[in-house]
Amino acid sequence: MPMYQPSSRREVDSQVLDLETAVKDGVLGGGGGGGCGVIATGFGSEKLDLKLMIEELEPMDVPMVFICPISLEPMHDPVTLCTGQTYERSNILKWFSLGHCTCPTTMQELWDDSMTPNKTLQQLIHSWFSQKYLAMKKRSEDVQGRVKEILENLKKIKGQARVQALKELRQVVQVHGTAKKTVVENGGIGLISSLLGPFTTHAVGCEVIGVLVYLNLDLNSMSDLLQPAKISLMVDILNEGSIETKINCTRLIGMLIEGTDFASQNVASLSLLVGLLRLVKDKKHPNGVVAGLNLLKTICSHEPVRNSFVNVGAVPQLVELIPGMNNECLELVLHILELLSSTPEGRLALKDCPSTIPNVVKLLMKASENCTQLALSILWSICKFAPEECASLAVDAGLAAKLLLVIQSGCNPVLKQRSAELLKLCSLNYTTTIFISKCKLTRTIQ
Repeated sequence: MPMYQPSSRREVDSQVLDLETAVKDGVLGGGGGGGCGVIATGFGSEKLDLKLMIEELEPMDVPMVFICPISLEPMHDPVTLCTGQTYERSNILKWFSLGHCTCPTTMQELWDDSMTPNKTLQQLIHSWFSQKYLAMKKRSEDVQGRVKEILENLKKIKGQARVQALKELRQVVQVHGTAKKTVVENGGIGLISSLLGPFTTHAVGCEVIGVLVYLNLDLNSMSDLLQPAKISLMVDILNEGSIETKINCTRLIGMLIEGTDFASQNVASLSLLVGLLRLVKDKKHPNGVVAGLNLLKTICSHEPVRNSFVNVGAVPQLVELIPGMNNECLELVLHILELLSSTPEGRLALKDCPSTIPNVVKLLMKASENCTQLALSILWSICKFAPEECASLAVDAGLAAKLLLVIQSGCNPVLKQRSAELLKLCSLNYTTTIFISKCKLTRTIQ
């Protein structure tokens, strides 16, 4: 075993070294002398807390030399082993406590288990994060000041100037959490909401909605925005706006519905339902599809709305969307169709759509278990509604064989029970021999 030789480490003065100089001079690998020193922070001689800075800063690319090889997180208290590798003190102590006597990175056996505090690296880490933190604080102060200025201007300006001010505010609140907080604390929600009225232009309305959708609205603000006139304006903008505006309108209406006890007749207008159907059929914009389906699911959870949705031809349009959808969208579509199948009008529309049974049968045991459960519920509703017509169509589409797969799988007992009931319902129109052949079985069904 090699003899441990203490390395002669370079003494470093208590000064802040920039990363490039530190790497060039080769001081990052050793312990280094000198204290951690006080970083010039702009707050006098106060030293900023490193852990707090790391928590408050947004995710960013941190120099690899600041990252502990064990936790892959920035180091607070770096220590260097005899192999020259540096780790966060708590992480390497945990490594040793597990009985390891090696360096985690090189897997060399340690000939000396002492740990040398790497003060130089600690100082560099603190300096780097301090600079980033202070820059963030400066930006936040600038953002706060600008947001307050915009809010004051919105009380006075009109026309294109108002549109430009709202556009700038929208861009700021999209990026900065500080901006959102400043808007709320300075009464900005009420001011911005008041700009939605009977004489609001399309351009102003788009920007107002683009701001509001990024804010945390309280109950009073949501109740105000749920006024019929304002909802009507949002729906008009949804139907006429750009794809970004459509998505913003959809998300805002969804926020309002989920956050309050709303009157369904004020929200679920035919114009809104038609606009959402257009949005979910636009496969070029997946974010719009998901947003639209989520809102339709929320709206359809209110029973009085379901017949209106069926009457605008929603069922065949949603059924035709099923092929090619990802699991997230499939679950949303199936959930909506299941809700619609709870009404006689919905079941009739599902039965009359020629693609319903083949498209839904294909989903059994193909997507997620949730999809299988929703698909079974839909098939049960329409086969029970018109057994002689639908059961035979379902069996011809391969339903019986799929149901047997569900019964034999590791699905939950509720799914298996529903599958058995549906299988029994489908078998009523066939002799045993014919039904067995339809199931593609070689053994008798008990």
